[in-house]
Amino acid sequence: MGKYRTGRLSEEIKKSISNFLVTEAKDPRLSSRIISISGVDVTRDISYATVYVSPLCLAEEDIESVYKEVLEGLNKAKGFIRTRIAGDIKVRHMPELIFKIDSSAEYGRHIDSILETLIIKHEEDKIDG
Repeated sequence: MGKYRTGRLSEEIKKSISNFLVTEAKDPRLSSRIISISGVDVTRDISYATVYVSPLCLAEEDIESVYKEVLEGLNKAKGFIRTRIAGDIKVRHMPELIFKIDSSAEYGRHIDSILETLIIKHEEDKIDG
C-alpha cells in the first residue's frame, strides 16, 4: 500500500489490535475480559508505537492487578500481534509495540466523584445558611 502517514498508521494498528483481541486472543488474561484500544501513538520515524489500552474492570476486582494481568498478557503476545499487524497492513518497517494502560477514564470518574462531593457540600451549605 505504500507509505502511511503516522496518523493513518496509528488507526490501522489500532484496528488490527482490536480485531486480534476480539477474534484471535487465546490467552485468558486477554480473552476473558473486555479491552478497548483507546489510542495508538506512532513516533515520527515509525520505530515505536505506543498502544494505550483500557481494560474493563468489575466493581469487586482490584484495578491494579487487572492492569498488571492485561499488560503481562499483551507483552507475552507482542510478537504475534506484530506479525498479525504486519499481515494486515503493508509497511516496510513494523514499529515496536509498547503497551500502556490508559487510565484517563478512571481519572475522569475520580474527578466526577470529587465534583459530586463538592456539589453535595455546596447544597448542604445553602440549606444551612
